[in-house]
Amino acid sequence: MSEQPTLAQVAAAAGVSPATASRVLTGSVRVSTSTRRQVYEAVSRMGYVRHRAPRGSVSSGAAAGVTVVVCDQLPRLFTEPYYARLLAATGAVVAEHGTHLMVTTVSPTSSILPALSGAVLLVGARERHPLAIKLCTSGITVRNIGRPPHDLKLPYTDVDNRDGGRQAAEHLLLTGRRAVAAIGGPPSLPAARDRLDGLVSTLREAGVADVPVAYGDFTAASGTHATQWLLRHAPGLDAIFAASDLMAAGAIQALRRAGRRVPADVAVIGFDDAPLARRTNPALTTVRQPVEEVATIATRLLLSGTTGIDPILPTELIVRDSA
Repeated sequence: MSEQPTLAQVAAAAGVSPATASRVLTGSVRVSTSTRRQVYEAVSRMGYVRHRAPRGSVSSGAAAGVTVVVCDQLPRLFTEPYYARLLAATGAVVAEHGTHLMVTTVSPTSSILPALSGAVLLVGARERHPLAIKLCTSGITVRNIGRPPHDLKLPYTDVDNRDGGRQAAEHLLLTGRRAVAAIGGPPSLPAARDRLDGLVSTLREAGVADVPVAYGDFTAASGTHATQWLLRHAPGLDAIFAASDLMAAGAIQALRRAGRRVPADVAVIGFDDAPLARRTNPALTTVRQPVEEVATIATRLLLSGTTGIDPILPTELIVRDSA
């Protein structure tokens, strides 16, 4: 196209009204998943931008491929289901564009900027992460997966983690659970904070003032250890919300060892809807986050050089047997 497409043209291409397209692009969660996907596919296909990307960043970024920078230890890249789902979806989009995908890890505290080419998807950056700060001012085309830490001005694509916590809390309240405890993820990670905040604020509004919290690192082992701590400090608990499915699986294991039945004695809710959620015993009630869709949309927006659009995708409570 010789001229930048308008919002009305994007809406027409997506088969929605301009008002609906506007709601999608301003991050409203009150839009269906299929409509959201149609709008973002039209945005990336047509090269629509609300603010023009820095000179040269679109063509050079797309031509040189995508580097996914994961702020985590290397072994976690191969053991955390979230990363596998995200990388598979990112790789599929990159392949569609005829370019290539590179993946690198940096420690959660590393200040060393790795050798990068092309555009960057930044994953797992925590508060005060020096690499996130460097990338913010580097001139490299970057999009963060998740809300950026400490309000850095980075384009991002996220899910509504806070609303996911709210949905979990409301389900527990509706099923009569009042002694609710939580296993939070790393407090320095915005997504982990949002999930816990959504849960705790909803419970407090319902009159549940005391919500014991233990913290883990999204691994099953940390979920087990956190549950053991909770059982010592809140032995009367009747529900546990865990900020990841792996931690929820660890919680179920610890509860079983302690002689607590799930869900008869203690309900358990996870977060992710990873494949593991269907294989736990009992099958895990969890908050589904659309990992593949987040990765697909983020990668398309990154490769098209689109800025000024920070999609926030909805989460959904999936009720199974554990709660």
